[in-house]
Amino acid sequence: MTMRAAMLAIWSDVAPEREADYLHWLAREHTAERIGIPGFEAVRVLRAGLPGVCRFLILYDLAGPAVLTSPAYLARLNSPTPWTQRIMPGLGRFARGGGRVLEEVGRGQGAHLLALRLGQRPQTNRALLEAIAAQDRICAARLLDIDLAGTEVGTEEKGLRGGDESFPGLLLIEALDAEALPRVLSDQRDAILALGAREAPPVVYSPVFALRKAELES
Repeated sequence: MTMRAAMLAIWSDVAPEREADYLHWLAREHTAERIGIPGFEAVRVLRAGLPGVCRFLILYDLAGPAVLTSPAYLARLNSPTPWTQRIMPGLGRFARGGGRVLEEVGRGQGAHLLALRLGQRPQTNRALLEAIAAQDRICAARLLDIDLAGTEVGTEEKGLRGGDESFPGLLLIEALDAEALPRVLSDQRDAILALGAREAPPVVYSPVFALRKAELES
């Protein structure tokens, strides 16, 4: 199995009355635009299971961390489309971080996902990821070391939002059913907290859209 080289994670909240426009923007323009950039390999859009809250997580697979500051990507960020200019100011709780995948245990993508932002740069911890991936109905665990310098480069698109939250690390856990994820947090609580995870009620995400470069090129 070939480990992903790097990933980019983006969170945002959308007002309920703007959700349809946001999803159409993602599915009909924005994700294809991003996957068309060299180094962007695939994307998943996921929705949080929070009643009354329209919170989305976008996960991009990247060829490497250098994609975050590549001329092609920065040119796109500094030339937002009219639809992007309309969407960006309305996004709340925006957080963004991309970087190297330190460890990946398991394979594939689950029907449900936990994305735990870390309050410190993560250290390699394969034993923890192996313990997580070995649990019932878990298919994969991934640990990212966020490139803060690359992530925080100022762009025209960032200026439309008025401020992004950053984070130094990210733990992703993929599951076959939603109930498996709180069990992992309970069983591996001390080790996950030691990794730098912020203790909070878990938010489970489920996919709503995905696109691979091969699909775009076909």
